[in-house]
Amino acid sequence: MKLAPVFTLLFVAIFALSACAPQATPTAAPMPEPTKVPTTEPKALDIVDTAVANGSFTTLAAALQAAGLIDALKADGPFTVFAPTDEAFAKLPAGTVDNLLKPENIEQLKSILLYHVVQGKVMAADVSKISSATTLSGKELAVKVDMGNVYINDAKVLQADVAASNGVIHVIDTVLLPPAELSDIVDTAVADGRFTTLATALQAAGLVETLKGEGPFTVFAPTDDAFAKLPAGTVESLLKPENLEQLKSILLYHVVSGKVMAADVVTLTSAETVSGAKINIKVQDGKVYLNDTAQVIITDVEASNGVIHVIDGVLLPPQ
Repeated sequence: MKLAPVFTLLFVAIFALSACAPQATPTAAPMPEPTKVPTTEPKALDIVDTAVANGSFTTLAAALQAAGLIDALKADGPFTVFAPTDEAFAKLPAGTVDNLLKPENIEQLKSILLYHVVQGKVMAADVSKISSATTLSGKELAVKVDMGNVYINDAKVLQADVAASNGVIHVIDTVLLPPAELSDIVDTAVADGRFTTLATALQAAGLVETLKGEGPFTVFAPTDDAFAKLPAGTVESLLKPENLEQLKSILLYHVVSGKVMAADVVTLTSAETVSGAKINIKVQDGKVYLNDTAQVIITDVEASNGVIHVIDGVLLPPQ
């Protein structure tokens, strides 16, 4: 038996079997993870930096700096700022801004600026639903909507809802000026200039502090001309120390407790004074008379602690 052909056939079979066997798939090397680039959201600016970046509020920024309010409006808040543009400041009388920036007027400047700031974040949708808002100065702003425009006092809102990290800005076209501080009854009378005799009498009778108190009071105030109608020497006599109780009684006869405006006075026939005696009130031909001797010539001069009605005669209490 010849072995060579057998080995040849075996080799061929093995080769054929190996050719038919599945081939091993080469393993691919793992791809590297892509490098992640960190992304940062731009940080929102606070109210001051937002205004500065805008470029339309250079005067406001300078005023905030002068008044020492920069740090206050960079605080957490939130705040709502009604921000006047440079054009709004330019509408003020010439020299007003320069005057306010002087060191001696910084408190006034600060009061004006705080009159533009409300505590909390009040968006335009909320502003249009309210009629007033209390500012950081303690004074009220009037809010109204007219023909689709929002007005803060007399200032028109030009742009609303300018977002800041610590609140919101509403851009306005006019600088808001807080209402003038009212003086008390005594200071109001003195400042008027027509009540020098009354002021002297109040001082002599020791009633100045009383009428500078909280009140409220209604004072029927005789002018200097009214005192001049008294018999000669009457005022000088009343100012003597021995007659001060009589003077005090006369002066208190011109004062009513409470704030009685002209619209209420005309509905009365009498009013009890602080002296305890009553004065009679009469309306004739549209004019108001007290005790038939004094006419009310000016009404509703408001003071911080009441109201003054100016009269042309001195009231003398019944004996």
